[in-house]
Amino acid sequence: MVNGINAQYPTVRERIINLPNFDKRTVHYGYFLGLNQYDFKFEYIDPYYKELMYKDIAVIQKKGFNVGLIGDLRINDYFNLRFEPGLYYNQRELNYPEFPEFEKESDQIREIKSTYIHLPLYVKINAKRINNFRPFVLVGFSTDFNLSSNEKNSDDNASNVFRTTSQNLNYELGLGFEFYLYYFKFSPSLRGAFSFQNELIPDAAEGSPWTGNILNMFSRGVSLIITFE
Repeated sequence: MVNGINAQYPTVRERIINLPNFDKRTVHYGYFLGLNQYDFKFEYIDPYYKELMYKDIAVIQKKGFNVGLIGDLRINDYFNLRFEPGLYYNQRELNYPEFPEFEKESDQIREIKSTYIHLPLYVKINAKRINNFRPFVLVGFSTDFNLSSNEKNSDDNASNVFRTTSQNLNYELGLGFEFYLYYFKFSPSLRGAFSFQNELIPDAAEGSPWTGNILNMFSRGVSLIITFE
């Protein structure tokens, strides 16, 4: 009779919970890898610039990469404080309209290579864990030190050198998902970084066609980050 009952009502296999005590650690570490793509937002001195020139300065975005470390401090079940120092590399190309001052076609193009030491501090807001899965949101601020800024270079666009500030400040937002595997936690996330500090170093010539009409230039970037903790 017992065998008959078991055959009629088979036992439900219990789901295995990986790393059940992982999130109870006060401090833990990890590392991340990722891809990024950066843009520029321009604000102009002349409000009729676009109408007169028929188009904005075009930014050609190219994919870069990120790599770095993670330090995580647990506040409670739903909040963590995270520091994720990393190296971010990316490249952007500026395509200018056909200004009369440009003597050759190459004057319309400026390549901007950036190598950032990226230092963000996040508050990580966690949802409740569901089996081996948990979504989260990141909010925070970061500072970047650009090793390729050319800020102290005496040459400027007249010598084909586009200069930016060596440091800038950003606010950041992110959304991600944690997957608890047998040996470690794996987390993909999508993040946006938005600079609120002008990064442009003007050319020496006041009427420079490359920088003379730009009031502010801000970086905007999106990154796909994979963390291992």
